[in-house]
Amino acid sequence: MPRAVRKQIITELPNPCLRNSADRGYSIMKRIYVNEKWCLGCHLCEYECAFANSGMTDMVKALKGKTIHPKIRVEDGGDVHFAVNCRHCTEAICVKSCIAGALSKDDDGMVRIDKDKCVGCYTCVLVCPFGAIMPSADGHAAQKCMLCLDNLCGEPNCVKHCPNNAIVYEER
Repeated sequence: MPRAVRKQIITELPNPCLRNSADRGYSIMKRIYVNEKWCLGCHLCEYECAFANSGMTDMVKALKGKTIHPKIRVEDGGDVHFAVNCRHCTEAICVKSCIAGALSKDDDGMVRIDKDKCVGCYTCVLVCPFGAIMPSADGHAAQKCMLCLDNLCGEPNCVKHCPNNAIVYEER
């Protein structure tokens, strides 16, 4: 291959750091990442998520005495704690398996759920390799992390209020 052609191909290749994300099955977009070494297992992210998605401005009124249904959940295993949320996979098996077409992938890479289309079969819950999709509070649809873009916060509330900065929102 001529040197000029090889040079053109190399310069047109994406940044190697971005290529690694794509190789792992992710498109390039801001996502929530968790560092389990820093996670205290306090479950505050779950409460902040439930509050952010409650539609209320007073956390006490929104959550006190109620069972919460966060879109993120902390898995506890001995000394290791890990917050589980949607990874917005490039080849999202949840989207491919949704019989109602309620799950879709936007041009920006985000996997979205349309609760009006969801029939509550929970196939997406079964096929998600991360356990990031779960039944919603009403039990008639599935729910997953939408990065707080569909509520009043405009940014992930779990990230904003993590006391140990174990949860970050960044592009990798």
